[in-house]
Amino acid sequence: MDESKIPVIVGVGQINDRDERLNSVELMAAALRNADADGGGGWLGRIDALDVVAQLSFPEFTDASAPLAQMLEITPRHCAQTRYPMGDSPVALLNAAANRIAAGEAEVCAVAGGEALRTAAKRAAGGKRDAVRESAARATREGRARYGIVAPTDVYPLYENACRAAWGQTFAQAQAESAELWAGMSRVAAGRSDAWLRNEVSPAQILDVSPTNRPIAFPYTKLTVANASVNQGAAFIVTSLAQAKAAGVTEEQLVYVGRGAAAREPGDVLARDRLDRSLSLEASLNGALRLNGLTNADIDLVELYSCFPVMPKLARRVIDWPVDRQMTTFGGLTFGGGPVGNYMSHAIASMTQDLRKSGNLHGLLFGNGGFATTSHSIIVSRDPEIASRCPHDPSVQDEADAHRGPAPTLLEIYEGAAAIETYTVFYDREGAAKSGVIVARTPRHERFLAYVPGDDAPLITLLTDGAQEPVGMRGNAVTNPDGLVHWRM
Repeated sequence: MDESKIPVIVGVGQINDRDERLNSVELMAAALRNADADGGGGWLGRIDALDVVAQLSFPEFTDASAPLAQMLEITPRHCAQTRYPMGDSPVALLNAAANRIAAGEAEVCAVAGGEALRTAAKRAAGGKRDAVRESAARATREGRARYGIVAPTDVYPLYENACRAAWGQTFAQAQAESAELWAGMSRVAAGRSDAWLRNEVSPAQILDVSPTNRPIAFPYTKLTVANASVNQGAAFIVTSLAQAKAAGVTEEQLVYVGRGAAAREPGDVLARDRLDRSLSLEASLNGALRLNGLTNADIDLVELYSCFPVMPKLARRVIDWPVDRQMTTFGGLTFGGGPVGNYMSHAIASMTQDLRKSGNLHGLLFGNGGFATTSHSIIVSRDPEIASRCPHDPSVQDEADAHRGPAPTLLEIYEGAAAIETYTVFYDREGAAKSGVIVARTPRHERFLAYVPGDDAPLITLLTDGAQEPVGMRGNAVTNPDGLVHWRM
């Protein structure tokens, strides 16, 4: 085994800025300094590859990698930022860093990310700013926006409701699963000093709709969605086993980086073949296990991306992970914190710390980006053999595509009989229904969107009371004078 080609994580760092003083780049710098100290010091000046997760809080930093390098007074040969702030970016960058080390293209790689969303909101006029929705709106087609489909909070409920029906769950059973998962995540966050919200909550509190747990988009409430109102940064440093040993890093400090696996769905959610399954997620998780010669029985720790309940629900079914077993090392995006694209940097840091001290051997990290669009999974381990398989191409796209069916034709206008494929209802800040949207199929299996007015109480009740399963129900679509297709039962 050539120790100069074995990638290891030597330092990890996190920071919470509760005083709301720092911008995103300052958070990244602080996190990297903490990672340097965690690795014994002396690594910052040796960084020859610096990658940054794109941030939204401060748009004036169109590429935060250069000002970060300047702030740290370093001049890495490779200095870049991801194109978008995607949730799988830190996992992809960890994979890329390991490949650079294994290929001899770099000796010390650093990855950092940070979001100062609270600072940005504080500085914005009126103190209110939803950077995530603003960013999503810029990339949303006007037709989708008219029906309310703009941000992640609008899209993931479509998957949630479709999956519940596909899995044969009642509404109560699906909600109970979400509540158990999220209560478990809050329990993990309560024990982590780096988590943003550290109050453990019960499954009953997760389920209870209240002024502090208002509905967002059916069936999600505030306590089951990513908490982007944070000021958080995280970073990690990857080098070779040889460099780590030469620097005096002890074996107990090292976590080895294995192979990753990545795939993606079509970018347009409505151009996907189905909304009750993610083939890219399945290929990514299965690929990471296969490429590292492991089975799910070998995994001790997992981080299953948790922007919304449907994602860890999907992931745990792929790897047969029990609902009552811990699914996060950091606390999830509601409680640990949801700094847009950088959550998984916190998860990598936390899993590294847990592997060092717990005696566990293998950890599986799964990151998801966009609208359930991109999936990247990777293994980190205390076993040096895991790291001897790099470099490699992480793409398992062919595997995902091989199982994909044809996407349905998308109609802008439709009138006539149809069936509900999935749906959601959007709420205002007082908890009143604003509107709903139905994704429907025609008898010829074409797909279209239908609008549900917030004041259509019978239809809103039918979609949300859990008495019947709306998915699969038949109805009729009509075009109103407002130009939108409306749903009639």
